[in-house]
Amino acid sequence: MKTSSMKITPNTLTIGRIDPARVDATTEEDINNHLAMDEMDAMLDAAKFAKRVRRCLGLTQVEFSARLDISLDTVRNWEQGKRSPTGPAKALLKVLDKAPEAALAALSF
Repeated sequence: MKTSSMKITPNTLTIGRIDPARVDATTEEDINNHLAMDEMDAMLDAAKFAKRVRRCLGLTQVEFSARLDISLDTVRNWEQGKRSPTGPAKALLKVLDKAPEAALAALSF
């Protein structure tokens, strides 16, 4: 097996695509604003995922809420991005996305 080595010196390191002056000028308020925007984007992604799963199953919001035994308001809040599914609900949506027949069969009683 052939090995190679390389000596890294500060002159060979590249800074990358950041602007060091801009990073240094970033305030705590800027960081908090970015965190809030990231959280909002994540909520919207969860909303799109929940809606896609429901549509792939061919169910209305009313039918979906009845099959999963959750309130209609919960489904609406998920799809509008007001709330995000967490814990067991998030896991159930993932199972419904990957194995819908098995999940729906397990839920029917």
